[in-house]
Amino acid sequence: MDIVFATNNRHKLTEINNLIGKSFCLLSLADINLDNDIPENNPTIEENALFKAWYVYRATGRNVFADDTGLEVDALGGEPGVHSARFAGENKNSDANIDKLLALLGDHKNRRARFRTIIALIFNGAEYLFEGIAEGTIIKSRRGRDGFGYDPVFIPDGYDVTFAEMTLQEKNKISHRAIAFEKLRVFLNGIPEAGHDET
Repeated sequence: MDIVFATNNRHKLTEINNLIGKSFCLLSLADINLDNDIPENNPTIEENALFKAWYVYRATGRNVFADDTGLEVDALGGEPGVHSARFAGENKNSDANIDKLLALLGDHKNRRARFRTIIALIFNGAEYLFEGIAEGTIIKSRRGRDGFGYDPVFIPDGYDVTFAEMTLQEKNKISHRAIAFEKLRVFLNGIPEAGHDET
């Protein structure tokens, strides 16, 4: 079954391709020649994911899913949240985002945080939402070279390494995106017509 993942983020595509296996043929926006810059200006990650998915579905008629992820830090009142990618500016610079996060946290003792991913699926004109959460802690300096975004400063509960110190296979066992995607995969596998392309 062909299904569109509404992204051209190579890191996300690599993660999801690693998770999806041979169950589905994953298409990026580039694969379907949709190079529009889809806005992400909604007030919640749920609304952002739904907006992106509906945008692609209405433009192409293809079954599609889109995701949005936020890092929610308790000491910052849930920020950066929906603004995670643009926390330090519109250019979505991960290093600048981390610098700003660490500066705001300073020596704060409460460093609890969570990654929250929402996947919005539009399948045959109906919408579905799937959530994944990874609880953890923000450390005071970067560790690790893998991963992306805030991964170098996030240690998930039960581990002593950051997401950026894990292999992709290790991260994909416990990450917020992996949890949400597993819910999506199980849902799609349970749909009788999911075995063939409806578009």
